[in-house]
Amino acid sequence: MFRHLLKLTWKRKSRNLMLSLEILLAFAIVFAVTAFGLRYAQLYRMPLGFDGTDVWSVAVQAGDNGNRRFDDAVYDSLRRGVGELPEVSSVGFAAFEPYAMSTSSSDLRRDGESGKQVRTELLDADDGLARVLGLELVEGRWFSALDNGSAQRPVVINRRMAQAMFPGERALGQQFVDGKGTHVSSTYRVVGVVDAFRAKGELAAPVNFVFTRFEPGKNDRDARTMLLKVKPGTARDFERRLNARLKLIRNDWSYQIEPLSSTRASMMKSRIIPLIVVGIIAAFMLLMVAFGLFGALWQNTTQRIPEIGLRRALGASAGQIYRQIVAEQFMLSSIAIALALLLLVQLPLTGALGDNLNWQVFTGAAMLSMAVIYLLSLLCAVYPGWRASRLSPTEALHYE
Repeated sequence: MFRHLLKLTWKRKSRNLMLSLEILLAFAIVFAVTAFGLRYAQLYRMPLGFDGTDVWSVAVQAGDNGNRRFDDAVYDSLRRGVGELPEVSSVGFAAFEPYAMSTSSSDLRRDGESGKQVRTELLDADDGLARVLGLELVEGRWFSALDNGSAQRPVVINRRMAQAMFPGERALGQQFVDGKGTHVSSTYRVVGVVDAFRAKGELAAPVNFVFTRFEPGKNDRDARTMLLKVKPGTARDFERRLNARLKLIRNDWSYQIEPLSSTRASMMKSRIIPLIVVGIIAAFMLLMVAFGLFGALWQNTTQRIPEIGLRRALGASAGQIYRQIVAEQFMLSSIAIALALLLLVQLPLTGALGDNLNWQVFTGAAMLSMAVIYLLSLLCAVYPGWRASRLSPTEALHYE
């Protein structure tokens, strides 16, 4: 039976070529969307590294475009004034809040070496940020007064950065630098390691990350984002009371206050909307492919009515005719899928898309896409196959 189907398929290769191309296109479309969705699901299950529950952010806008530097007294007055509110349990400062669109990155390398550089994201953070975000260290400690007067800038890195910069070694106490060639702009010393930290949220890919200790007047820029850990159940009207307290501290400044949950919702929306748009476009294209495939199968079975009548006259049952039509379609689908996989497998083999298309995502997307294409092929072949099987030998042999 299989050899017979292969012969029939080969004899009609010019007609079947367009069908195979349509199926290959449909497979590629489904694969792209499912790979996109599976990668997001994979990222969502990864450790985030912080807890943004009951955290509010306050962006201080002093109206100076960042040209004037804040001193210790400014940060101390903000920390003390806001900390006196009964809803606030802890206060920290950072260059920007989690889920923000801001990014600070640099190429870092080991101290004393001029070779491999590691692309890394950085964030200036003060001594209180770990408590606000619930950061858990797997080695060492967070910043504290022990780091005052340190010759090297103390940093806390994530485990991914530790493995990239110090493979096979313990990162604690190690040093690395920022700069190219012999020029060194900053030297850092690792005082702690966190398991993970993805500043841009659950749908962001893991990156090498470094927290640098913020000290007023000693960093390249001020940390003008204040993060507050508030008590569970704090209502949204807390924003009004918080703004009033901030105005008492500095009435000439403005403050952008927002729960971290709102920033997270905006970030998730910005990442999910493209997937939804791509999914809608893919569904429309898949529908067009289905209509074209159905029409081609209809025309194909119509042109083969004399052949079908001859088979019926030779004793083939209606069920055998039906199974032949469906089996031929499944064979064409299998050939198209095999060709598509042969092309698509080059992506994870070459690493062209990096971790975005790892083997786990590729395998899952391939299996789901195969299931969708086989289901689509079955649905498109059901009616033409049923119509062909209902033909009587006399009617088929007299068809013109």
